[in-house]
Amino acid sequence: MVDDIVILEKEIAIKWKNKEALFVKLKDLRISCPCAWCSGEGDVFGNKYVGKKKQLKDMAFGLFKFERVGLYGIRFYWKDGHRDGIYTFEHLKKISKNA
Repeated sequence: MVDDIVILEKEIAIKWKNKEALFVKLKDLRISCPCAWCSGEGDVFGNKYVGKKKQLKDMAFGLFKFERVGLYGIRFYWKDGHRDGIYTFEHLKKISKNA
């Protein structure tokens, strides 16, 4: 469970309830967006649908706010207007370990 998130210039700092702290670069966070457009979504037949990849500009990697979603995730609001992805706590841990 996340205790606090701080938005820094080029990364976010995540403090977990167990006092562990993780850092994730904003670029890595945006590129790993879990929304259906960015990462795709599957149907019952196993087909995967992904939106057309866009060339992300600098603004796409700027973060201006976030909000908690239930007891399992965070929604980030990007300066280019994107806000569809809900990053589960497990997804955030995975991103920080792969960075």
